[in-house]
This record gives sequence, structure tokens and C-alpha cells, in this order.
Amino acid sequence: MSYIPPVAGVELYTAAQTRQLDCIAIEQYHIPGFELMQRAGRAAYRLLRQRWPQASRLTLLCGGGNNGGDGLVIAALAQAQQLEVQVLLVGGAQARDRLSGEALEALHWAESRGVKVEVYAEGVPLTGEVIVDGLLGTGLSGEVRGETAALIERINQSGMPVLALDVPSGLCADTGAMLGCAVRATLTLSFIALNRGLLTHHGVECCGELLLDRLDLPEALYAELDAQVEVMGTEQRQSALQARPRAAHKGDFGHVMVIGGDRGMAGAVVMASEAALRAGAGLVSVATRAEHVGLCTNNQPEIMSHGVLSGQELEPLMARASVLAIGPGLGQSAWSGQLLQMAQQQSLPLVMDADALNLLSQGRLVDPGRRDNWVLTPHPGEAARLLGCSVAQIQADRFQAVNQLQQRYGGVIVLKGAGTLVCDGQTTKLCSRGNPGMASGGMGDLLTGVIAALLAQGLGVFEASVIGVDVHAQAADRVAQRWGERGLAATDLIPEIRRLLNPELRLAAGDGRGEYE
Repeated sequence: MSYIPPVAGVELYTAAQTRQLDCIAIEQYHIPGFELMQRAGRAAYRLLRQRWPQASRLTLLCGGGNNGGDGLVIAALAQAQQLEVQVLLVGGAQARDRLSGEALEALHWAESRGVKVEVYAEGVPLTGEVIVDGLLGTGLSGEVRGETAALIERINQSGMPVLALDVPSGLCADTGAMLGCAVRATLTLSFIALNRGLLTHHGVECCGELLLDRLDLPEALYAELDAQVEVMGTEQRQSALQARPRAAHKGDFGHVMVIGGDRGMAGAVVMASEAALRAGAGLVSVATRAEHVGLCTNNQPEIMSHGVLSGQELEPLMARASVLAIGPGLGQSAWSGQLLQMAQQQSLPLVMDADALNLLSQGRLVDPGRRDNWVLTPHPGEAARLLGCSVAQIQADRFQAVNQLQQRYGGVIVLKGAGTLVCDGQTTKLCSRGNPGMASGGMGDLLTGVIAALLAQGLGVFEASVIGVDVHAQAADRVAQRWGERGLAATDLIPEIRRLLNPELRLAAGDGRGEYE
């Protein structure tokens, strides 16, 4: 048995796909369903003992599905090692009668080994030092109500560590949405395959630490299904960012033009342009309000700054660029609309963020259509405006939302948030890095600059977006690890972004943070 964290390349499945993999294991590989349940129980019990070796009392909360059966297997294993087990079957007076299949087999198996199984009643003390959540599985669709909802609240208020089996009860395994309420686990162990909702939206806060055990199933089994979503990571970065030729010159690495910075918002273009420079663009220029030119130049003299009054003045400047990044501090004035209209008419690769997306959603572009060579980077609010729906609808199914955006606008969509998604219509990658400290102004401006710089260096739109998102999040994690999440500023990330985009770089000995991946 080996536990797999959500690392680069791990495929993410829907709950239905995971059930299909389970069926394939049983029907094509002739592994009995109860054997799989016993493997899951052994894997979970082994992990529990590793994490809480001093615990002598366990409370196992078991529902009527297979994860309840997993809990019953754990109870028998624990009792065999002289741990005190409290097993509570949840579902009212008829809970035992509702059990079927492998879960019923697990009940008989556990009781034959002396496990005492009680039906849960409101107010029964939870006596364990660790709670095992086997209440609701991955098939949950409607909101949690009644006795189960009240019990979940008790679990969350207990202060006890919680091991969730497969998925924290109440969390939608497909979308990461909380279905009324959900267990906030300390540790979640999934079996056979990781469900994609565990790594986005509420999944990132409900799962705690997330691990996978594939139950020793053969690799060939996974070739039967196309997961369509996978975790992004460093491998793509290392292959894409080769050492630069010794005879290189600045023209080899492209020219990023950052367009934005309406009155009062100069800082956004300053950050985006500096990020583009530090991410490796050969040349970086800014087109902004004339009164902001001095600020841009003083902040970073390597960046060429131009004051423009209209889209007409912008046009000749864009002839020198190889990539356009528009939106940071752009505003929504007539000036903003002119600049966006002119930028959109160019055939250059284009990264759009912030007010560029808001103007697009307002119909301020003449027939924008779909295009292959742009990257749109909305947060949930901007995504809702682009699709004409509510933020709640976006967050209720982020995977559906990112696909709808890509179908409508083409190119690559970066749907930001916990578990950022990058989609080109064929493949979706999920970022498992990042932290709450990133909820501060300017983070999106940095990401825009980084993606634009990678495009300027010759990467494709999907590759540049995936690497940009991953580096941006990993940089934030490294800064937070050293200084904490609270007070994390966007510009704190820039030195780390530069380090991470130089894969050959290793930290000096004694730095205390180890080597970069």
C-alpha cells in the first residue's frame, strides 16, 4: 500500500468514473468487491495508526454506503489490536435493514469478530480520540439534512481529529461544492482514484490533507477511462524552459506590451510589467495614461513606458510587440474601451484580465468572436459576468464553468480561485498549489505578466498558462512558508517567480528551504 498526494500528473475523475473503475476491477480483473473493501479498510487503518499512534479509542461513524462498510472493516482491525472502538451506524432505526451488498457483508464480518455496532441516536457521546467519517460517499447529490446534518455539525465542533473515507461527508466529489454542510476533515483518504471536486472550491478546506490509495489495482485498469482533468506540476516547466543559448539576444525572448493603468490604477501595470520582465521577456513596454509614465520608469527603468490618449496612439506602439497583455488597471472608461478595441483587432497573442474581461462581458468589443491565441484569466466574479450568470452558479461547478467559457470564447481559460483551472477545450489542468494569502490585490496582475512573458518566449497558449499558474501559486506558497499567509503582498512573489522559472537554479546551502523542484 502506498499513499499518493495530489502531485503533478495525477488524474482526477468524476464520482461516476471512479465507480466505473471499481466495476472494471470487479468484472474484468475478477477482484471481489468485498476484497476491495477490505483493502480500503486496511489502507485507512494503517494510515490512521501512522498519524495518530497514541490514540487508543476510535469513533467510527458509518452510513449505509460502501464507505460505511470501509469503516466497519477499520473497526474490526482496530478491535483486533485491542483499541476501544465505538461504531455508530447512522440512518435511524432502520439503518441496519438498509445495508446491502459489500456494506452488509462488512457488517456481518465485523460483528463476527466481536465488534459491537450500535445505531446512532442524537446526543450519544462521541468517545473516540479520533473520528472516522464513513457517513456519506461520493454518490451524494442532494443537500444533507436532518440527523446527518446535525451529526456533521457535532463532528466539526468536537475538536477531534477526523479521518474522512473517500470524501468528507457533505462535499460534492465532482464539484467541490458543500451540499448544505460538510465535515471538515483533518485527513482524507480516497480510494482507487481522486475525485476532482476534492481539489477545488470547498474541497480544499474540507479535505484537510488529501491522499490516495489505489488499492494495488493494475495500471492497465486506468487506461480504460479518459479522466480529462489532471493535476499540474513542475515536469512540464522543466521540459519547456531549457537553458538559453549562449549567443542569445533580447529579441529571442519576445516583447510584451502591458496595456492599462487608468487614472488611480497605475500600480497594476507596474506589477504586471515587472512580472513579465522577471519571468524572462526580452523586452517589456507599457502603454498607460501619460501621467503614469514617470512612475513606471522610476519603478523599473528597464521597462519602456508610453503615454497614450487613445486607441489610435496605441496602434503604432503595438507594431513592436510580440505579445499583448491588457486589463491590469485598465478601468472601464471610454479611453479603456478604445485601447481594448484596438488591442483585440491585432493578431498577436493576447492575455486578458480584470477590466478587459469586464468590458468584454459588457459587449464593448465589436464582434470579438472566438480566437485561438488568447488567454482569458477571470476570477469567479468576472467569469459570472462573461457567462451572464451568478457567482454561485460558477462556484457550484467550476469544471462546467471553465468549459462553457472556453466553448464561448475559445483560446485558453484560466478560472482562478481555490483549485485554479486551466482549460483549452481538450484538456483541463488543476493547480493544487496556492494559499489563502493570495487573496490580496495585485495577484492577478502578476499572473497576467508571467503568462504573457512565457508566450513571448515561444511557449504555446496552453503551456504558458499552465506553467504560469503553477509558478505563480508555488511562489506564493514559498513566501507564505517563510513569512506567513497574513500580509502576503503580490510583489513579494516576484523574486520567487524568477527563481522558479530558472529550473537549473539551486538555492544556496544554508538557506533552510531545500532545493527547488
